[in-house]
Amino acid sequence: MDELDRKLVIAMQGDLPLVLEPYAEIAQELGITEDKLFERLKVLTNEGQIRKMGAVLTHRQLGYAANALCAWIVPDRKVETVGQLMAAHEAVTHCYCREKKSNWPYNFYTMIHGKSRAICEGIAQQLSLATGVEQYILLFSTKEWKKTSMRYFQAT
Repeated sequence: MDELDRKLVIAMQGDLPLVLEPYAEIAQELGITEDKLFERLKVLTNEGQIRKMGAVLTHRQLGYAANALCAWIVPDRKVETVGQLMAAHEAVTHCYCREKKSNWPYNFYTMIHGKSRAICEGIAQQLSLATGVEQYILLFSTKEWKKTSMRYFQAT
């Protein structure tokens, strides 16, 4: 990543300016044209360095009051297949594996969002039926201290 792309990422990590032409403003701050900004954004997106650009919603304000980390016990031989099935479900926002520990047998995790606990429980049951993974535990959030996007680069 060159210096221009680094500066572009720094600018895009934050909020878009609430102006009529936010990209033009960012381009001006970077000292480039708006066309050059879009060109670099397309390259970074096509290369997979930028995953998405869009609004970050406050799900609780929108009625999605329940969210649960669902921890699963997935046999190693089924991890790839289970991962693809669970990741494809629209209610799953995060899906990943972690190492098992001697006192914690869960190795697979999904984050499930719903408007109620019952909906989250139903989604977990659907995922269980779809994958054949029957051992899981739902850990519902009870209080939130922080929720933010990671800022990988800082202005110097």
